[in-house]
Amino acid sequence: MQNFIHPTAKIGSDTTFGVNCYVDANVSIGADCRIGHGVIIHSDTTIGAGVRIDDHAVIGKQPMRAAASAITKEEALSGCAIGDRCIIGTLVVIYRGCAIEQNILIADLASVRENVRIGEYTIVGRGVTVENKVTIGKRCKLETEAYITALSEIGDYCFIAPEVTFTNDNFLGRTKERFKYHKGVTMKKGARIGANVTVLPGLTIEEEALVAAGSVVTRNVPARKIVLGNPARVWRDVPSEQLLENQ
Repeated sequence: MQNFIHPTAKIGSDTTFGVNCYVDANVSIGADCRIGHGVIIHSDTTIGAGVRIDDHAVIGKQPMRAAASAITKEEALSGCAIGDRCIIGTLVVIYRGCAIEQNILIADLASVRENVRIGEYTIVGRGVTVENKVTIGKRCKLETEAYITALSEIGDYCFIAPEVTFTNDNFLGRTKERFKYHKGVTMKKGARIGANVTVLPGLTIEEEALVAAGSVVTRNVPARKIVLGNPARVWRDVPSEQLLENQ
């Protein structure tokens, strides 16, 4: 059992590795990092200082493209960039072309696709899937097994509960017309979504709105309103003590 570290890789002081790690060409790893067993770090990846990467994580993976893919394109991608003091869990896969800012936790079994940007102090929970071309703001929380579809935008201070599903295709894979209308979900600053919610394509959940657990969102959600049901309808205002300005 041994590690492979490419001669062009740059490793900061006091950084440690487990066994069976692979570090490819032009990788840069900062000081005081802790790399677990069996970690693979692909070429051109940049990792800041004080980062922890747990066993069998894969960083900087090249995307795959199916012949019939509607979103994934052949393109040159920059190396994956991970900021200072991030924690990357066991069996996490982060693709090339991602920008992960500082102090982010990406928990075990999560997957973050290419062309994704995640803001500082955000938590990506266990088993969360973030598809490609997604932007996530700072200090968000995405809980266990949430699914964030491609082309979505999540603002700062948003909360997404377990098993939430975003969608981006109203045609369910039928007809070529669908390629003109692919669009993810937009969450504005401070919006929150309860467990097991489904949000249909192209919709906006406005600032500080709240979607109750189990709802199906079929229309835009107004700011500072609570919606619930299938289809989700306005119930009442978000209580003032829950607004960001009162925290």
